Formats: sequence, C-alpha cells, structure tokens
Amino acid sequence: MKNILKITIALAFTFIVSSCWSDKTKPNYQYMPDMYKSVGYETYSENPNHANGMTTQLPVEGTIARGQVPYDFDNTNEGYEAAKIDSKNPLELNEANLANGEKMYTIYCNTCHGKTGVGDGELVKRDKFLGVPNYKDREITEGSIYHVIMYGRNMMGSHASQLTAKERWQTTMYVQQLRTELLK
Repeated sequence: MKNILKITIALAFTFIVSSCWSDKTKPNYQYMPDMYKSVGYETYSENPNHANGMTTQLPVEGTIARGQVPYDFDNTNEGYEAAKIDSKNPLELNEANLANGEKMYTIYCNTCHGKTGVGDGELVKRDKFLGVPNYKDREITEGSIYHVIMYGRNMMGSHASQLTAKERWQTTMYVQQLRTELLK
C-alpha cells in the first residue's frame, strides 16, 4: 500500500513538472478574448462602437477639462465691453504673482509692447508691427486686459494657448502695475 502511494505521488509530480515544459505553442483558452486582445483603432478612423461612427470623441457637452477654468465672456465687442466692466482678477495682489506676471510679460509681451508698456518693443522698432498702443493712452481694466490676452484684439493674437488662466491673471496684474507707473 505504501508503494502504491509513493508511485502515485511520483507520477503526479512527474505529470505536473512535465506539463510546464511543453513544446506546444498553442495558446491557453481565454474566457473573453476581446478583453485580452482588443482591436486597436487609428485616431481618426471609423469605429462601429460609437454612435457617430468615429474613434475620436468630443467631450460631453457642459463638461470642463481638468485644469481648465471656464471664461464666461464671448469673443465679440460686446464680450470685451462686458469683461471690461464685470471681470475681476481672482488672484491676490502679492510679490509672487507680480514676479511671475513680469516673467510672462517679458516672454510674451515685451517684444511688441516694450519693457515699460509704451508700445516700443523690439518688433515695433524694426517696423514689423505698427500702432502698438501705449498702456496709458487706453481705457483698460483688469477685465479688458485679460480678455485681450485670452482672445486677442486687432493685430494682437490670442495668448490663451501659451498662458494658463493663472498666468494670464498674473500678467494682467503686471500690466496694471506698468500702467499705474506710466500714469504717474
């Protein structure tokens, strides 16, 4: 009886060990094969799994992308005027915000508006752009400055893709400081 038990254990062990070294390349059975090997669709290709038949989907209406801040004023003259009156800077006026605003101004605004905001930047000196306004000659508010940075106005293009909402408000803060110094 003891020999039969030993033989059975040896056979079971041999069977288990030998099953691990199979030369067969046949894959295992899969319960849901589509989950293991999903179909890869190209970004702009047709996709039968979506109602509109496209792979790339637009965000759900009314949603806001993570890290984005909604801006409630339209890119129109009426939106500009409304922003001029109603839009207020949510950031606290402090040295850190002004320092970063100055840094962003130097990178994105200085080439046209100049170091002090009088419209004498390097591109104006080289006659690449003409008619860049002096900050003291304009009736501007923090809302109108932000709106122009957001959408652009006249010859100036939008800088919304280069600056985050916070950086736009910091730049606005710095432009207001430049304007205050020009009005003295």
